[in-house]
Amino acid sequence: MTTYCTVSINGLDIFYREAGSRDHPTILLLHGFPTSSHMFRNLILALADQFHLIAPDYPGFGYSSMPTVDEFDYTFDRLAEVMAGFVDTIGLKRYSLYLMDYGAPIGYRLATQYPEAIADHIRRFLTTHVVENTKLNSNNK
Repeated sequence: MTTYCTVSINGLDIFYREAGSRDHPTILLLHGFPTSSHMFRNLILALADQFHLIAPDYPGFGYSSMPTVDEFDYTFDRLAEVMAGFVDTIGLKRYSLYLMDYGAPIGYRLATQYPEAIADHIRRFLTTHVVENTKLNSNNK
């Protein structure tokens, strides 16, 4: 079952979808442009029995706060800063990254700033919803 939550990060409401047991390896799903966490709805359902899945909406996307360009600096550095705060706020200690489009520059910033938190990144995804070429297992939580 997918749950829908919102947390406050530096005055911004960040919406996210979460599914799967926290006892399973965690995958942080970072969406592309011009999408939102909604793009992962079917993937989340397909993988929730094996993984703990988190899919946030960046500021200005989906159900998250949408400050004006005068109120928020819409750069990859700033989006990564907000996502780092998000990861910290929801208590993710170790996770794999699924990177899509805009998710790549945001996710790679997280990986270089917090390499100890990154279990792996998803390099290939089959249409059968089987994750391959990763090191994901029950030891990477």
